[in-house]
Amino acid sequence: MAFHSASTSYSTQKLPQSEKALPVDLSVLHNASKALEEQFTKDSQAIPELGDTLPSGQASTSYSIFPDDVRVPFQKRKLVGIPEALFQYYNSTSVNSHMGLIPEIERVWISIDHKLFLWDYNDSQEISSFVDQPYVITHVGLVKPKKGLFIEEISHLLVICTPVSILLIALSFSTVPGTSTRFRKEVKLYATDLTISTEVEMSSVAGTPDGRIFMCGSQDGNLYELHYQETEGWFGKRVQLINHSVGGMSSLLPRFTSTSAEDRIIYVVADSERECFYTLTEKNVISIYKPTSEKSIQHIQTLSNLYKSAQDKCPGSPAITPQTFQIITLHPISLLESRSGVQLIAITANGVRLYFSPGFGYGGSTLGARTLQLSHVRLPPSNLIHPDEQENPHRPPPSINTFGSVQNPPPRQSRPYIVSTIDNSCYVDGLTVSAQPGDIDTADYLLCMSPDLTRIGSLGQLNLPQPPPQPTYSAYGGQNVSSRPPLTEYATLLSIPGRTWAMAPVPQKPLAADVAGISVANELATQFGEPPRQFMILTNVGLTFLVKRRALDYLKAVIEELQSEGNVQPIIEFRDSFGRNQTCAMLLALASGNTFLAGVDYSPNTISTISPDLAAVAKQAFYDFGEKPIWSERMVYGKSENQGTAIFSGRREGLALYLSRLVRPIWKSKLSSPSSLQPAVQEERLITIQKNLYALKELLDKNPHLFHSSPGDSSASRAPTMEQEAWKAEQASVAQLLSLLTRTIEALSFVLLLNDYHFGDIMTKCDTEIQKLVSSLTFEDLITAQTGLTVSRALVNVIIDQQIGQQISVDTISEVLQNRCGSFCSTDDVMLYKAKENIRKAVETSNPVEKQNWLSESLRLYIKGARILDLEKLREICGDFQLLSYAKGAVELPLVCAHVFDPDNTGLDYWKSGAKSDGPSRIAFERRLQCYELILDSLSVFERQMEELNSANTPLSTEELESVKDHAYRLSLASDDEMFHSTLYDWLISRNLADGLLDIAPPFLESHLRREPVSAEKYELLWQFYVKIGQHLRAAEVLLALAESTEFPMPLDRRIENLTRAVGNAKSHPISAGGRHETAIAFLTDLEEKLDVAQVQLFIYSQLLPHVNDDPVVGARIHALTERLFTMSELYQDYAIPFDDPEIKLLCLNVAEHRDEVMLRQVWNQIFDQIIAGEPDRMAQAGLLSAKIQELGRKFYPSVFAFPLQLVADLLVRFSLERKDILPSGWAPRVFKEANVSYVEVWDALHEMYESHIPPFNAQANVQAISSDIAILLSDWLEEAKRPNSSVGRSEFPVSRIDSAIDQYIAELNADRVETKARYEVVKRQLRRNW
Repeated sequence: MAFHSASTSYSTQKLPQSEKALPVDLSVLHNASKALEEQFTKDSQAIPELGDTLPSGQASTSYSIFPDDVRVPFQKRKLVGIPEALFQYYNSTSVNSHMGLIPEIERVWISIDHKLFLWDYNDSQEISSFVDQPYVITHVGLVKPKKGLFIEEISHLLVICTPVSILLIALSFSTVPGTSTRFRKEVKLYATDLTISTEVEMSSVAGTPDGRIFMCGSQDGNLYELHYQETEGWFGKRVQLINHSVGGMSSLLPRFTSTSAEDRIIYVVADSERECFYTLTEKNVISIYKPTSEKSIQHIQTLSNLYKSAQDKCPGSPAITPQTFQIITLHPISLLESRSGVQLIAITANGVRLYFSPGFGYGGSTLGARTLQLSHVRLPPSNLIHPDEQENPHRPPPSINTFGSVQNPPPRQSRPYIVSTIDNSCYVDGLTVSAQPGDIDTADYLLCMSPDLTRIGSLGQLNLPQPPPQPTYSAYGGQNVSSRPPLTEYATLLSIPGRTWAMAPVPQKPLAADVAGISVANELATQFGEPPRQFMILTNVGLTFLVKRRALDYLKAVIEELQSEGNVQPIIEFRDSFGRNQTCAMLLALASGNTFLAGVDYSPNTISTISPDLAAVAKQAFYDFGEKPIWSERMVYGKSENQGTAIFSGRREGLALYLSRLVRPIWKSKLSSPSSLQPAVQEERLITIQKNLYALKELLDKNPHLFHSSPGDSSASRAPTMEQEAWKAEQASVAQLLSLLTRTIEALSFVLLLNDYHFGDIMTKCDTEIQKLVSSLTFEDLITAQTGLTVSRALVNVIIDQQIGQQISVDTISEVLQNRCGSFCSTDDVMLYKAKENIRKAVETSNPVEKQNWLSESLRLYIKGARILDLEKLREICGDFQLLSYAKGAVELPLVCAHVFDPDNTGLDYWKSGAKSDGPSRIAFERRLQCYELILDSLSVFERQMEELNSANTPLSTEELESVKDHAYRLSLASDDEMFHSTLYDWLISRNLADGLLDIAPPFLESHLRREPVSAEKYELLWQFYVKIGQHLRAAEVLLALAESTEFPMPLDRRIENLTRAVGNAKSHPISAGGRHETAIAFLTDLEEKLDVAQVQLFIYSQLLPHVNDDPVVGARIHALTERLFTMSELYQDYAIPFDDPEIKLLCLNVAEHRDEVMLRQVWNQIFDQIIAGEPDRMAQAGLLSAKIQELGRKFYPSVFAFPLQLVADLLVRFSLERKDILPSGWAPRVFKEANVSYVEVWDALHEMYESHIPPFNAQANVQAISSDIAILLSDWLEEAKRPNSSVGRSEFPVSRIDSAIDQYIAELNADRVETKARYEVVKRQLRRNW
């Protein structure tokens, strides 16, 4: 469809340009909405429902009767004469003519003999006729058809009664344009063959909602039902007349008797809400029936002796006498008017009204639960002013006080009138109109009554005087226990031309009173939202229209009097009667204009206004009557400052009240119908409400002074401050109400715009979540709630998409939206729509330069409007950028949104603090994170596009895709958002791309790797990062931390590996780096020591591992060695000692460089003892010991802390001396030589023993054995020294010392040591030969 920007059905009023860009402040709207709720509550409680004003068991006769036309409750609006065309049928004096009203189809029926005419009284000359039956027509009724028997167009049936037959005619009507601006109903009649002969003429036809038809016989007064069905059957004809008074079959039998002597039914009326109907007899007996199954009814109750019951309630009343007590009609009361109280009103010929209510019992107001009883009698007014005098009105003198007071008859009233012969009446929503013949044949008098709201309402009046005493009647001393004042009514007599045939209220659409639980009588609340009530009185002259005058009409009249005569008294009386706030609300309506000021002649699209002079008076009265706000102080003990609340002025209250009444009909209404995706509120109603709201806004915009304080001073010392507080509170509240007013006008424009673009179509294009929200959304939500913002934005998106899809530019669409409903389509919104349009253009163009330009522009606009993007929308935009391979947009927009979503950096601070608690900060943090994830998703997509190049439908080459991917990474790494960098690094690391990260060395990598929570992976990367940038000492520090950490599970060998790397990096630290040379050396020393200890720990672990399953406690302790690095003290105390392993002890002592002779002796003794104890074979012992000492010597020699040579040699030689019988000479020195001990050290040790005289070396045999060992040692030493490339240098060989020592050894050698002596001599010769 085309986007109509000029000729739309909704209001085209534009708001001032300055107001378009104002953001929606939900808190302000919420506060204003609460103010409206308060007014809704006040309106629902102001006027009681009917039952509450009628004290049960009593009578009342309280009326307000005024002689002036300002205050009469009704006025004659117009007389529509019977069309001239009908008079041609009155061609003789013997015509039989009847007439009546059918307001449902806007027709008067007139029968002339057998002809039936339907006169459209709205188009006064339009007449349709029915002449296809031969009998005189005496009565016509309109009823609903039975469902399923006729085509859908048939909405009603005409029941045409003649003395000998009853005929049904089907009827349909449609609304068509009339001769004036209004629409009229076009009626079509359809013949049916549903007819039946009857011997009794029928009257008073009443139909039920389900299509059953009841009536009474004019001659016999019986109750009949006209039953019809689709086809003839075995048990019933197609049309039957059933007499329920004497049994269902009487219509089939001949009539032999008459029931004229019995009481005759004269009136039947249906109560569709309670699914029952009532009958009235000549003798004032009321019966209640309930239709049950087909052709049968249930008699519920009969009310008789009503005269006696009425007399009991008002003994002595002249209005209730046997002669005058004749009930002429019954009126069911709607549930809307009396939800739980009065159900039925009966009116007598002299104007007494009998009210019937359900008696005490169980159940609610539905019929059958409780029986009806006469609950209240309302007597007619006794001081009515004769119509002749009412036609020449005069106002009472100004001294007579108050608008609503009840006056005694004024002095000039000479003819008080008493009604006595009422023959027609109607009742609706608390309004009663009755007709009786006038004093002359050519006129009837109408008794018109309506509730006096100033008397029965709680309107906050301050100066309302008490009325003069009224005559009261109560039965048996009963009294009014209700706190509500009893019913008081305005009453007046009006004269109309002709004799009354029928009367009825003019049907009107329920607009204002059908919602929010207000009383239908509360016209103060409804007068701004619907036309006044009208009644039609059909006489033989024509149709007189009577209109109800509202408080608004009274006020307009007194303002006109003030304007023309300068008489202030009436408007002051009005204010005192209706109260300040109600008066201010009505003055505001008059000053601004209102659709319904024109009364029944209103047009939904037109504001009725009063003249500028009258409007000026209304504005001034609004200002003057409004008074000032008051500060109500609340003293708090022990505090000096005042605390309190503002009591608003009448101006603010009047504004809130008027605004609430304008929006009440729709405020709680749903936007869409529950059963369909169609608008729930008629467009006409929305336009009318919007027009009235806009008129109010225009008035307030042009007259800002209406809510300003007038200059004045106060004598009280604190009054100025308190007054300022009151004014401040008032102006804040008024500003909130004005915001709500503007927003509501725009909301209605928005809904009308939705209608213009086919509400249903738009709904079907929304996702299900939005559809659900719309189905439960009220107008209040749309205007004041976050849900409303969400829904409206989604709907605007759909409209924009719909229009863009039809090649309509965003500028055109957005201009319409902003002009109609700026707050529903902000500047930011427009930017987003333009951005979307640019993306569409980028998709469509084939020029790469143009494509980049469109994409750049869309990104710029999206960034400007980022504050109103939600995550879902952002995801959608990023998806567009990905498809278009636009890396800049896919990376930069989410980064901008991350900052926009977290404007105060609360999410960033939360992340920096460790992200551990819940709360609002966490929400901001998660929103940022979601933005970052969109960037990571884009990076993944760009990578996949590379991988799937062959299968992907992309116009880009490999090089171009590679460029897009690289560009995306460059932009990501160029960001200054630390939290994003951290997220990106984690993502890259998780995808095994850490090496590339180290190569780039981006700015936040170091801080990211150091951030809590730390991990082994992060530390691994961190030390590598430091190595990459040449900071070896820092790398060593991280490696040390990694090795020593208990947070990460790590095998012991990995810890040692890290320590080893730490040592290596510490050694690589340059001497001049940062002046940390001495610290670095100390650190390196510490590292090396820790590495040594760690090596001990590894040895201990390997030594003990075979015992890990020996015992759970032992196993746990051994396993603990893999969990962390231990200190040397811990290793010695917790492992060396408890496990008593001498080798472990030696290792600990060696690394610790701890010298303890006693301990060493114990350890080495333990080594020897363990071998000796473990092996009984002496030779095998020697082998084991030789291997052990060689192993330990190679490990520890020349450490004095673990391998003290003198001690070990002492022990080993003693061992060999004890086994010299089996061990060869030289065994001991050769063991040491294999242990890598030098020859000279071994010789020194043996020589010392040789010279020693300590046992066992004092024994000559042992000395000789040691000498043999020395001989072999020297021989081996010499051979080694002679060997080329020997480890023993020739220059190092102590030739002279050995030579002299050999002399000593030979001299002291026993003679039997031949072999030893020969060895010495060989050595000696070699020495001389070689040196």
